[in-house]
This record gives sequence, C-alpha cells and structure tokens, in this order.
Amino acid sequence: MTIRIVVAEDQSAVRAGLVLILGSAPDIEVVGEAADGERAVELARELRPDLVLMDVQMPKLDGVSATRQVVAEGLADVLVLTTFDLDAYVFGALRAGAAGFLLKNTDAKDLVEAVRTVARGEGLIAPAVTRRLIAEFAAPSRPAPAPPGVLDTLTPREREVLAALGAGLSNAEIAVRLEMAEATVKTHVSKVLGKLELRSRVQAAVLARELGL
Repeated sequence: MTIRIVVAEDQSAVRAGLVLILGSAPDIEVVGEAADGERAVELARELRPDLVLMDVQMPKLDGVSATRQVVAEGLADVLVLTTFDLDAYVFGALRAGAAGFLLKNTDAKDLVEAVRTVARGEGLIAPAVTRRLIAEFAAPSRPAPAPPGVLDTLTPREREVLAALGAGLSNAEIAVRLEMAEATVKTHVSKVLGKLELRSRVQAAVLARELGL
C-alpha cells in the first residue's frame, strides 16, 4: 500500500531534498508540499494524506499549532522534524498529538523508515531526543501530571501493553514479549489510548515512563 504524504517545510532547498528522498521510495508518494503551517493544514484537509512531515519553525502558523489542528481534526498522522536544541517545540508537538519526532540531520534511509513506522501506526522518537523528552514530561513542572489512580481503568493485560510502550517496543516486539498476535496488540493499544485519553502511543510511552512502569 502506498503511503501518501504531505511535506511541510519552509526552506525550499530542504523541502526539495525531503521530497526527492521520499519520492524515491517505491511505497511513498508525496502528494503535496507546504511552505508554511497554514498551507500544511489546508493540504491535509484537501488531500487527506496518511501522514504530514511537519517542520516546527514555519511562517504564518508554526508546526506545533499546525500539528494540533491536523490531529484534532483527524486529518492525518504527523511526523515532526526538529533539531536537537529545540526541545520546547518537541514538547509542544507531543502535547499536540504528534505521532513521532525526527531530527533534521537524519539520513535518507532512516527518514524513509521513520515514515513507514509512523504510517504503520507506531510512534517514533529519535533516540537523541528521547532522554530529554522523558525527563521533561516526568518533571514536577509538567502542567498536567498523571492523576492518582490513572491506571485503574486498565486491565492487567492493558497495563502490560502500556509498560511495553514505555520501553519503546513496536507492535511486533510487544506481540513477541507478551505472546499474542500483532492484531491483538493493536487492539490493546487502541483501548489503552482511549481509556487514558491520549492522542498517540508516544504520549502513552511517556506516561508509562512517568508512572515507573
């Protein structure tokens, strides 16, 4: 199945490079390009792509705000492009419901694989970002800390799945660890997100780490 993607990046040379890399993959089709956040949202509404590759710093509407709109309207998954020193944007994008975070210096092969990973419904955080991301969301200054008893609505199996998400495991890896079918894992992940009112499995992973699972 072809993955339909919109590339949102304000620097034309960078955007052209991303389009070239992604377009060279046989299972990826770039269906739209946006030079600002407003246009990214417009294209998501018009084209209903599978995924939006979203830069965080863009004119008219920043990538975090654009991500929030795309996710809130259920238009597409969002894979955010960031740089290592722009953590505040990453935190904002996570709260906005982004499905993944990728560094701009990622090589072509890893970029393509990241798109495939997110398109499969699995979250992705660039390893270099993970530690500071988890530390920020586990810090006392987090605006909305997990309330006591937040896990009470989960079944024991769902808690195991949440813990596996916190370990950064993919659906296939969770299936092996918990000895269940991958389709069953997907069902459990969906139930966990719904019960905990989370927008993405990345948010679930952060919550799991925050709760010490």
